[in-house]
Formats: sequence, C-alpha cells, structure tokens
Amino acid sequence: MFQILALSADAFAPLYGMSDADLMSRGVVAETADKKPGFPCRVSLDYAEPGERVLLLNHVYQPAATPFHGRHAIYVRDGAVAADLRPDELPGVFRVPTTLSVRAFDAHGMLKTAELAATADCAEVFARLAAREDVAELHIHYAAYGCFAARAVRA
Repeated sequence: MFQILALSADAFAPLYGMSDADLMSRGVVAETADKKPGFPCRVSLDYAEPGERVLLLNHVYQPAATPFHGRHAIYVRDGAVAADLRPDELPGVFRVPTTLSVRAFDAHGMLKTAELAATADCAEVFARLAAREDVAELHIHYAAYGCFAARAVRA
C-alpha cells in the first residue's frame, strides 16, 4: 500500500491572490491555464481548468543534505486546497496518460532505486517500491520535463 501526499496549501497561501508584480519580486510567475490537461497543481493534485490562474515557482522537493538534494519548477493553482487522498488512491494528475519517473529514497535521503512507469501502471510500481524495507518515500516526477509531481509513502 502507498499514500500519495500533496504539498501543503499553507506553504503557498501567502502567494494566493498576490499581484503579478509582487509575485515576480519573489521569483514567481503567474500564468493562465489555457488547456486541460496541461497545468498540474502540486497542492490539489489535479489539473487547473482553462482560464484559471496558476503560479509557477521553484520548489525544493528533496531537502536532504545529500547529493540528491533537488529543486525544480512546479505549478500551484492560485487558492488551491490540498488533496486528501486515501491509501492507494491515485489523484487526477495520475489518471492522464504520461510517463512518470519514480525515485525511491531511504530515510537519509539517499536514492535506492528508480523506475519509469506509465500512469496506467503506476499504482503497481508505487505499491511495490513503497513496500521495500529500505525505502522511506517515493518522489514522483514527470519524465519528460523532470519536474516534481508528488511524494508517496508506505501506507
């Protein structure tokens, strides 16, 4: 069993509703979603609706002080509420056909293994990797762009 974890809305709430100029002064770009799918929110774990405002910002997804420390651009819907998923439940962003990079880390932030998975097969990959005793969490990325999608832990 696995549990997909959304990013906390609290971390981004100070940016919600901010002017474009104020966002830019913080290194954040406001965009308008022009298609669905296309703008995956890391808080709601679903795609923004066309016409919806999204925030494009840099996010530290792997904070461990290891060679695997990582950060990348992510989208957050302006005003997003965090997804609250049940164990083994897949969010909307993983129901659209794409390829994911699933990276398994130990409790010290060291990479143990990684696999590519089609979204159609990702639940099996998440469950299998999360069950490993040497794995503390999974970092899921979109394979094409490399950006962080979500984190998963053993449920």
